[in-house]
Amino acid sequence: MPFQAAAATPRRAVTPAAFVRGVVAAYERYGRDPTEALSRGQVAPDLVNSPDGRVTAGQFEALAGHAMRELDDEALGWFSRRLPFGTYGMLCRASITAPNLEVAVKRWCRHHRLLTEDVLFELAVSGETAVISLREQRDLGAVREFCLVTLLRYVLGFSCWAIDSAISLRAAEFPFPEPHHVSVYPTIFCKTVSFGAGRAGIVFDKHYLSLPLTRNPADLDNMLKGALRLTVLPYRRDRLLVERVRRVLREARGRILGAEDIASELALSTRTMHRRLREEATSLRDLKEEAKFELAKQELMRGHAPIKRIAEIAGFRNEKSFSRAFRTWTGASPREFRGRYR
Repeated sequence: MPFQAAAATPRRAVTPAAFVRGVVAAYERYGRDPTEALSRGQVAPDLVNSPDGRVTAGQFEALAGHAMRELDDEALGWFSRRLPFGTYGMLCRASITAPNLEVAVKRWCRHHRLLTEDVLFELAVSGETAVISLREQRDLGAVREFCLVTLLRYVLGFSCWAIDSAISLRAAEFPFPEPHHVSVYPTIFCKTVSFGAGRAGIVFDKHYLSLPLTRNPADLDNMLKGALRLTVLPYRRDRLLVERVRRVLREARGRILGAEDIASELALSTRTMHRRLREEATSLRDLKEEAKFELAKQELMRGHAPIKRIAEIAGFRNEKSFSRAFRTWTGASPREFRGRYR
């Protein structure tokens, strides 16, 4: 699962030659010849040491993939011990059965420590943000940047795939000085990037952590056949918006919210909100109906409030329209539904 510095265009040459040199350094560590790997990636020898050289994601995938197999080390010489080919696939398997992204990331952090303690993954949640960071336990030397960037892209790529959603980063930070190829970092991570930080890390909205994993072990088997493409991050739709809209609607409890009200809560224009919901194959109308139904069910199952009051809480103008809608949803009247739970 090597790093690929590209968004969704594998033919665009944005992966810096510095990371190609990182692969070559792995061959030097093991006393092996990188010629075949460079050939597989169609990387010209004079590009390796070019300060401004770039290769495409496809080229780097072929280069690094061959190196990992040939050297039998998915860490490409970063750590004090070799990580045999297939190691990160095992890490994915340990995380894929988690109920949500938070549990999956915590498993990733915990199980990565079984692979090596040279670098430790940590997840921290504070306020509205979550941070996945790396704590260095040993000097990573010349491959420090390559290692830290790649490890963050691994966990980010897996996370996006697991929840089938882009994860929009708020910031990314790194402990090393600004590199010569700094211009590629917004493509790799996000626009807000800083260097000289205390440690490497990525920052994002904590609510992504509550999203359920949509993949299963069978999906993982298929993904691992082309796992090197994970870090290209081809996800365009952001499923978090749906969850944020649901949260606003749940908290309304009887207040009738218009599209403008909800968009304002989300700091979006109404037009943008509707467009992004369409991209996620849903609509505000559908989400409102879903929220009404869930709220009505909860209130009926508690079995205390009058039907008329539940209609108001669920956002209906009167009991009659509520009863009609509820029968459409469940095939039963509110009273019949409530009777099942008494």
